Amino acid sequence: MPSDGVHEPPFTPAGKAAYDSHKALYGYRNVPPSLSNDPRNHCDPLGFPRADLYQLRHTQIFQNPKKVVILYQYDKRYRVIWTDGRDFPKELPDDRWYGYSVGKWVDDTTFVVNTVGLLGEPRVWLDETGRPMSDQMKVEERFHRVNSNLMEITVTIEDPKFFTRPWVAMDKFPMKLQSDDYDVIEMLCAPSDMESYSKDFGDPASGIVKK
Repeated sequence: MPSDGVHEPPFTPAGKAAYDSHKALYGYRNVPPSLSNDPRNHCDPLGFPRADLYQLRHTQIFQNPKKVVILYQYDKRYRVIWTDGRDFPKELPDDRWYGYSVGKWVDDTTFVVNTVGLLGEPRVWLDETGRPMSDQMKVEERFHRVNSNLMEITVTIEDPKFFTRPWVAMDKFPMKLQSDDYDVIEMLCAPSDMESYSKDFGDPASGIVKK
């Protein structure tokens, strides 16, 4: 959902305070590059569900009888979705950048995935506009196959610490099937490149003269 002051999540006071502390490069509250405190600027993993909500371009999906694996183009990351009928462990492992996911087919064309055990504030943002997330967040993804060449993704988030009710962050985002021999271009966040960008473009763009 766009960051325009209208399509905002239903923040709790804690969520609004976290949001106000974030200085994002995108959205109606954007700041110059050198003033941003986005964790992505240090080439930390995007985490989840930000992997769905930021730079979701070419994505590869593989599956076998026990799991579905999603490979994200941005920073060449991947996540595993268990499909062997398991539920979440009674005691989840330590919080993870991409959480713990289980999925199932609810009908012939809809695959539903639920994810918990996520890292939150301050190491991971929900999206590039600075919306926050806590380690209490739960995420539901619905992958709906419209036809043989088109899939739609809907992402609903629930975070009792930061949001007063569930919120649809992505609604029927379309993804078109590519050919089997399609070559996904490498897209990495390299610390040396980020440092060079900040020096050559980010800092000058801020208008602040450093002494």
